[in-house]
Amino acid sequence: MNGAKLRERLAKGEAVTMLTPHHASSGLAVRLVELGADAIFVDCEHGTWSFEDVRVTAQAIRGAGGAAIVRPHSHERPVLIRYLNAGADGLMVPMVDTADQARAIVDAVRYACPADHEKRLIIAMIETPRAIDDIDSLLAVEGIDVLFIGPGDLSQNMGYPPAPPFGEPRPQAVVERVDLAVRKIRAAGKIAGTLVTSDELPFWRDRGVKYFYIHSDPFLRIGLAGIKTLLGR
Repeated sequence: MNGAKLRERLAKGEAVTMLTPHHASSGLAVRLVELGADAIFVDCEHGTWSFEDVRVTAQAIRGAGGAAIVRPHSHERPVLIRYLNAGADGLMVPMVDTADQARAIVDAVRYACPADHEKRLIIAMIETPRAIDDIDSLLAVEGIDVLFIGPGDLSQNMGYPPAPPFGEPRPQAVVERVDLAVRKIRAAGKIAGTLVTSDELPFWRDRGVKYFYIHSDPFLRIGLAGIKTLLGR
């Protein structure tokens, strides 16, 4: 499973990119890998991917040299196990607030994959002020590969819209909370991740983030806007 390859690269200090195709499309997922994405985000929390979609797409992504990282809709142990058995190279589990939740996720992966759990990447999504306040206990949990700060849900949980208007920065209060979490993760010798645009990536790279989640839609939006401008529309 290619989750192990991502872990090896992160351990060497390399940056990893994970793009979301936004659509349940194995063809688009593979094309993103061919164009340079290290991993593909298979979003089963907000997306429409079925278990069969995950199975087929994960195989195609691995065949292209990438890794399929699945976000389940919840922490439910049978759901985590089923996605792993469907072929996920890793899990990116939302709303991890406590150390007990993080340990349960690690235990589920090791139960589902007793012979090769080390080949699956485990990403815990930190998306609430509570989780950031208690991040030291999360950092003490063994087996979590990446602690990922989700700025969209964090923004909502801090009373802001989940995303700023296109091209505008996130609220400074949110940026400061993400930065605090990243600094603590790095100080503990762990891997930090977050969602970025291409404009934001250098900022967070310079602060030590190594796992970058990137949406593909902005590239389409910018490209089509350029065409419309050339056509005078």
